[in-house]
Amino acid sequence: MKIFSERLLELRRERGLSQATVARDLSVSLGIVCYWERNKSDPTASNIAKLARYFNVSSDFLLGLAE
Repeated sequence: MKIFSERLLELRRERGLSQATVARDLSVSLGIVCYWERNKSDPTASNIAKLARYFNVSSDFLLGLAE
């Protein structure tokens, strides 16, 4: 999901957050956040929901289904 990777990276950088901070706040590993941003791994539905709440965006936005 290339669009997901791009949007996650954009949201994180806009807020000035490190990958480590996002990983800690979401209770996931730093490696998985890195993999998501590099489009090496797709997040689970529950992690998409966590990310949407964390960044205050819709899951549709994260998935590229809405602007």
